[in-house]
Amino acid sequence: MNDLADNEHVLFQGVELGIGTWAWGDRMFWGYRQGYTEEDLKSAFDTCLAAGVTFFDTAEIYGQGQSEKLLGGFLKTTNTPLKVASKFMPYPWRLTGKALGRALRASLARLGREKVELYQIHFPLPPVRIETWIEAMAEAHQAGLVEAIGVSNFDRSQTQRAYDVLQREGLRLAANQVEYHLLDRQIETNGLLQQCREMGVKIISYSPLAQGVLTGKYTPEKLLPGFRGQKYNRKLLERVKPLIGLMKKIGADHGGKNAAQVAINWCICKGTLPIPGVKTVAQAEQNCAAAGWRLTENEMFLLDDVSAQVLKET
Repeated sequence: MNDLADNEHVLFQGVELGIGTWAWGDRMFWGYRQGYTEEDLKSAFDTCLAAGVTFFDTAEIYGQGQSEKLLGGFLKTTNTPLKVASKFMPYPWRLTGKALGRALRASLARLGREKVELYQIHFPLPPVRIETWIEAMAEAHQAGLVEAIGVSNFDRSQTQRAYDVLQREGLRLAANQVEYHLLDRQIETNGLLQQCREMGVKIISYSPLAQGVLTGKYTPEKLLPGFRGQKYNRKLLERVKPLIGLMKKIGADHGGKNAAQVAINWCICKGTLPIPGVKTVAQAEQNCAAAGWRLTENEMFLLDDVSAQVLKET
């Protein structure tokens, strides 16, 4: 087995839950410095470490680099060995593989690190072919800047193309990061989840709480703010009530877990690595407590069934 395949196993071994940092430094979508501050994020980071979380996911576009800078600053305050994942955005003006190397070095500078454990292509955007970016990823691995190579938002065909290029290089594709939760199960119906299982590619589930809907915090009377309210409107919040009710009941049967913890644990039980975001200590405590236990087969069946009914109506 080649060295990256070994690293892939080590990367995700014993990791049930990671933390996503999309909201860190992002003002437009999440309202950074309006409802939460850098101090809040640092306290949330410390809470995650205390709970045993070791995997943090960021990207160069989050907060226009601010997420990487914040995470990099927090990393300097601890000696705990952590696994950091970041992402390369193939903007249309980035036309050669060298652009990936430059972007990676800029991300490493913001993070204050010599390498990242996982580097991912954020979206399969044109005009540059996927193969060009994957070959550049392989070069970054050879240079010791990247331990494992991943993709994000890739469909079945695109994932296969990335996998094939790396296989020719004697490497393995470690992960595909996609949106996956009880209100978005496309990777089940389109076969991507099964394909990745068969290929040994880890699915990293982003937005496992559907941007907050699955916490049960929002209702038809209390809508999501900003852009989130456009995607998850009043009608959807009405339809999701039976699912939220079931999640709360199941959570109560597990010693007082809440709806959010059930939603995240559902992703874990599906064999994926959920990366919920945290902005506060309370969110960090809640989300970290979603790991270390398992829903039963019957509970998974019930959640799948009610979720499918909601999605039919959507």
